[in-house]
Amino acid sequence: MTSKSSASAHQKTVRRTVLTAVATAALMSVGLASAAAHVTVDASSTAANSYTLLSFSIPHGCSGSATTKITISLPEGIDDATPTVNPNWTASKVTAKLAQPKTLANGSQVTERTSQVVYTAKTPLDPAQRDALVLSLKLPDAAGDQLDFPVLQSCETGEVDWAQKVQPGQDHDAVKDPAPAITLSAAAAGDHGGHAASSESGAQSQPSQAPGWIGLAAGLAGLVLGAFALFRTFGRGRSGSTD
Repeated sequence: MTSKSSASAHQKTVRRTVLTAVATAALMSVGLASAAAHVTVDASSTAANSYTLLSFSIPHGCSGSATTKITISLPEGIDDATPTVNPNWTASKVTAKLAQPKTLANGSQVTERTSQVVYTAKTPLDPAQRDALVLSLKLPDAAGDQLDFPVLQSCETGEVDWAQKVQPGQDHDAVKDPAPAITLSAAAAGDHGGHAASSESGAQSQPSQAPGWIGLAAGLAGLVLGAFALFRTFGRGRSGSTD
């Protein structure tokens, strides 16, 4: 009886531990999906008055519906952007009149600016796949400012407006439908607006979500291995017990 009681207690302990591990893994999976859900932007440079390449990540559709169009709005202070060719999309620009004509460094005047860049999918982007859309542009000379790039994601069914401002210091993942954003850093020494867009300039775009993926994946793997180890231990305990 003592042996049977011990085996029963051991079995209950194993079951509780495994159930806890499974529940934790499920919660971590939810967090993993949430962390990967946002449209984000990475910048090759955030130095004020520099040229940069902004890469917008499109990681999913709209509640399971394929993406058909991405509209990227440019903040005030940016007059134009050049879309990088992506064979899966066609790109076009939307212009808006300036309140006051602007005089450029070469003396010429402009009366309008590019307010939006619109990417239209040649074939709807499967919600289980991702793509990246890249813009080349010059950043304004305003170190310390946060630049928001609201993105309207249109799908075969429905849309998501990634336009909610993330306040400085606020957790990006805690904001519903956050707008992709970068924070301008100090201009590089000797940089007068040349085409020296480089990751060496101290990019301060949204933190990459890769470390979160790696940590969560490692945690899930550890839980799975732990569950297997517990089952093996329980199996050995039963095989070694007697009536």
